[in-house]
Amino acid sequence: MVAVHMLQTLPVWTMTTSRTLEDAESSPYNWKMDSLLEEAQGLFRQQLKVESLLSLSRKLQVEFQERLRSSTQCMLPSHNYTLPNGNEQGTYLALEVGGSTLRVALVDLDGRTSLKQQPLHIRRIITSAIDDRIRDLRGLAFFDWIAAKIGEMLSADKGAMDHAQLKEPLSMGIAWAFPIEQTSIRSGDIIGMGKGFHCSIYKGHDLGDLITEACQRANLNIRLDAIVNDSSAAVLSRAYLDPATRLAVILGTGINAGIHLPMSSLNSSKFGSRKFPSTPTSHVLVNTELSLFGKHAFATTRWDEHLNANHMLPDYQPMEYLIAGGYMGEIVRLLVVEATAASGLLGGRLPPALAIPYTLDTRTLAAIEADTYPSLSPSCTLFQEKYAMPNPPSPVDMHFIRQIILTTSSRSRCYFSAAVHALSSLLHEATAGSETKDGLDHISIGCDGSVINKYPGYMQECQRLLDELAAIDPDRKRVVLESAGESAVLGAGVAVAMANAET
Repeated sequence: MVAVHMLQTLPVWTMTTSRTLEDAESSPYNWKMDSLLEEAQGLFRQQLKVESLLSLSRKLQVEFQERLRSSTQCMLPSHNYTLPNGNEQGTYLALEVGGSTLRVALVDLDGRTSLKQQPLHIRRIITSAIDDRIRDLRGLAFFDWIAAKIGEMLSADKGAMDHAQLKEPLSMGIAWAFPIEQTSIRSGDIIGMGKGFHCSIYKGHDLGDLITEACQRANLNIRLDAIVNDSSAAVLSRAYLDPATRLAVILGTGINAGIHLPMSSLNSSKFGSRKFPSTPTSHVLVNTELSLFGKHAFATTRWDEHLNANHMLPDYQPMEYLIAGGYMGEIVRLLVVEATAASGLLGGRLPPALAIPYTLDTRTLAAIEADTYPSLSPSCTLFQEKYAMPNPPSPVDMHFIRQIILTTSSRSRCYFSAAVHALSSLLHEATAGSETKDGLDHISIGCDGSVINKYPGYMQECQRLLDELAAIDPDRKRVVLESAGESAVLGAGVAVAMANAET
């Protein structure tokens, strides 16, 4: 790979290096930077016209249909069969257990028609880091730590604490980010916890039992009544507020989506030997594992191919590598590496920090993209401080870097919009005939994640693109993107409220 060779031979900044802005701006390499920028923009934009995005959507739809029939890795039916009706009420304990964070919350549901400004909201929450010390906890100690954090949060809320010590247990829902073989809405066997977690010896043990017993050891009368993943939680949290919701997407460091489909859309083998609810069920919430799609659908560049080839899991999550926040910065960094070596960017000297993969994060990209000063002076200062350069990059340097960021984020928006269009098309085909009876003129899509909700202009531009794609078929319902922040915690709260209503 060209970029690898450049990275090995590229001179880097030292603290004794000096360079003036006048030197950079009069650099004979500027025409080379323009040439590389033009090449990059041409490669990144090769599949971004409306016709190309519709073609991409159709390719993804074919892949969705194939995976609904056969895959054991994606298009996985959850144990959530219905959507909330908005009448569920009460205060529920909700947990979000992720790879780096534990969040414990009390979630209030006041009813969709409540006059309160926020019918679904977090009443109280504490957040705790899951660092190496916590990952190193042995045996049951990790679950005891979770129980201690639950007790800490409840102790700040007398009503909830009193309830948790009464005969009737306090009902809890959990958004669990690790692999689990779910056997019911309330139970599931742990498959693994991933690298660094020493409690993985409990592989095959029921998550509900482990957490309930840990709470009992902490003298907390708590019962786990609902287990959801991130995509199901996002759908449930938004559907509680908006009855037009049938789909939710999460776009932050990674990407995923949940969709409510007729059970007939999935091959019966997907359901295994599970026991179904006693009440008749026709639909199921499906965890798409969206990141796994698109290997042969998306156009890629040499920088994408370098990223994929050097990833610890090449080809595993092709859509995520091209769209999500965890990779946008790396694609920009690879272009900066090449431009520095071949085109004289940054005076031909790469800051040592930028020689390390994944050191250009999405927050930095967002700040530079949002910089509207003609001189880009805030971006120049930010770049100098973050990457320990002896002098700030020149305005010419910064203009090049900002254009690369704009090109990368624009492609991310377009590819994301095509994926959402493909999902909404799948929903349209699966519910043809029935969706006209619901009286709704649009489909709401709940959106959670730092990129979709916080990256400058990201959701607004995706909405514009979706409207443009939808205009090709005026008989289709409009797709409306709606923010669904804190969806993991709120969705766990809605899930446990629904589980209690069904018993």
